[in-house]
Amino acid sequence: MSTILLVEDDPDIRHLVSHKLGKGGLDVVAVADGVSALRAVRAQPPDLVLLDVRMPCMSGIEVCRELRAGPLTADVPIIMLTARSRPQDLEQGYAAGATDYVVKPFSPRELLERVEAALARVAR
Repeated sequence: MSTILLVEDDPDIRHLVSHKLGKGGLDVVAVADGVSALRAVRAQPPDLVLLDVRMPCMSGIEVCRELRAGPLTADVPIIMLTARSRPQDLEQGYAAGATDYVVKPFSPRELLERVEAALARVAR
């Protein structure tokens, strides 16, 4: 079973995504901020990270850069979740090392499909 680290400060979105991914057969570790995300990664590196961009304490962009710099997480797929959809926002996410970018509001089914596709690419 693949482990997904969900980093999302909105409790409603965190619950919805955790529930949908769990029903999809994935193990979800959910945290509310970037500092907690880095702590969770050190405890157990995930197979994929779903990362909100705008969070308290540390932005998703900063977390993404930290994960890309770490030897255990340099190749872990990172899907950014954000309401920011301007081209420069996407460019910033990809420049930080994001694998994919999902704009809020999103379809939970589409998100699950994107997660599964990213995990399948890594498994090859």
